[in-house]
Amino acid sequence: MDTGTLAAYLGQQRWFAGKGRTWQISDARTVGTLQEGPPAVTIMLVSVSYDDGDTETYQLPLVHHPQPVETLAHATVGPSTAPDGTPSTAYDALHDKDVTGLWLDGMERETAGDGWAFHRDPSAHELPEAGPSIVVGAEQSNTSVIFGTSVILKCFRKVSPGVNPDIEVHAALAAAGSEHIAPPIGWLEGRWTDVGDDSAATASLAMAQTFLHNATEGWELAKTSVRDLYAEADLHADEVGGDFASEAERLGSATAEVHAALAQTLPTGEFDRKELVALAEAMAGRLERALVDVPDLAPYAESLRTAFDELATIAEPVPVQRIHGDYHLGQVMRTLDGWKLLDFEGEPARPLEERRALDSPMKDVAGMLRSFDYAARHLLADHPADSQREYRATEWADRNREAFCRGYADGGGADPRTQSVVLRAFETDKAVYEAVYEARNRPTWLPIPLSAIHRLSNDRAATTDVDRKGTS
Repeated sequence: MDTGTLAAYLGQQRWFAGKGRTWQISDARTVGTLQEGPPAVTIMLVSVSYDDGDTETYQLPLVHHPQPVETLAHATVGPSTAPDGTPSTAYDALHDKDVTGLWLDGMERETAGDGWAFHRDPSAHELPEAGPSIVVGAEQSNTSVIFGTSVILKCFRKVSPGVNPDIEVHAALAAAGSEHIAPPIGWLEGRWTDVGDDSAATASLAMAQTFLHNATEGWELAKTSVRDLYAEADLHADEVGGDFASEAERLGSATAEVHAALAQTLPTGEFDRKELVALAEAMAGRLERALVDVPDLAPYAESLRTAFDELATIAEPVPVQRIHGDYHLGQVMRTLDGWKLLDFEGEPARPLEERRALDSPMKDVAGMLRSFDYAARHLLADHPADSQREYRATEWADRNREAFCRGYADGGGADPRTQSVVLRAFETDKAVYEAVYEARNRPTWLPIPLSAIHRLSNDRAATTDVDRKGTS
C-alpha cells in the first residue's frame, strides 16, 4: 500500500496524535498475517517522523477484500495487495464483524504465527461467550470493540516496544484476586523493528477483558448528582436525594485496595530527597511554561511555586509504586458489585517507560480530587456567573473530596489528609496542566481549573503533616 494512501487515512483518525504537526510516513510494513483469506487479515505498523525529530508507530489491523464491501465503506483505507498477491481493497479490520472473532479465538487457543502471538491470562479459566462485535466510537487514543454484552477488546493504536501497562497491571491485579477490575482475558503481542534499527522488539498490540455490562461511568453518576443539587435551590449537598458522598467514599476505599494490591504484586520503591527535588523542579518547569500560555495564572504564580518548593524540602523518603497514572471519574465504573477501575495504560501521550515508572499513589488521589471539581463545575461553564451555584459547586466538591479521602484511609491507604505537602504538589501540577489544556481547547472552561488554582494558591500545607517530619 502506498504511503500517500496511508497518510490520507491516518490524518483522518481520531487516534492519530500528529494533527497540527508536520509529519511524513517513514516506514510501513506488515508484521503479521492473522488469516490468509480470503479475506486476508494482516497487521501493519506505520512509522511516522515529525520535523522536530520525534517518531511514532501506529498499528493498522487490515482486512483485504477482493471486491469492495459497501457496509465497510466508512472504514476504507485504500487499494491494497493481499498476502497472496491478489489486488484488494483494505479496510480497518476492527470494523468487519466477520473477522474480529480472530482476536478472541486467538486468545482462547493461544495461537501464534510469524511476528505475532496471542496469550491467555492465567486467571481466565473459562472465556465468556462472545456475541457480534461493534466498535466503540468515543475513544480518542485507541480503538475498542465490544462483543455482545460480555467482552471488550482494546486495540492499541500507538505502539512502543515493551509491555503495555494496561496488560501488565490488569494481569497483576487479577493474580492478586482484586475485585475492583474487569477480569482480563488475554492479549496480542507482536514482533517489530524500529526504523533504522535491525534489532526486533516485542510490543503489545491488543488486550481483551470482561465487558462491564449494565455498569455506569463514575463521571455520569457524579454529573447526575450535581444536576440534582442545582435543581434544589434550598438544599445543601448532604440533603439532596442524589448525594454522591457515599459513593465517593466507597470509591476511595476501592482505590486504596487497588493501590495495596499493586504494591504487593509489582515493584515498589522510595523517592529520596534528590528525586523529590527533581520532581519538584519538573513541576515548577511546567508552571513556568504554562505562565506563557495562560496569563490568568500570573497572579497566583508565586504562591503556586510554594507547593513545589515545599515538596522539595521533604526530608523523609516518599513511598512510590505502580499506580493508575491517569485517574479520574471517567476511568471508573459503578457496578452491582461495587466500583471497578479501568484503563491502567497511563497517559497515552507519555513515553512507555514513563507510564510504567513508579510514582506516589497521591498522584492518583490528586487526579480524582481534581475530577470532583470538574464534575461540580462543568455545568457552570458557558453560563453567566452565578454566585449561588458557585457556592453550591464548592460545597459539593469539598464534600466529595473529603468523602473520597476518608474512604481511601478506611480502605487501608495512607490518609491523603496527612500527606498534604505531596498531595498539594500533585493537585497543583494537575490544575496547571488543566489550565493550559482549557486555554488551548475550551476557553470557556478555563474557570474550572482557575477556581482550583485560587484555592491551592491559598492552601499552605500544615507543618505538622507526617510527610514533613524532619524537614530541614
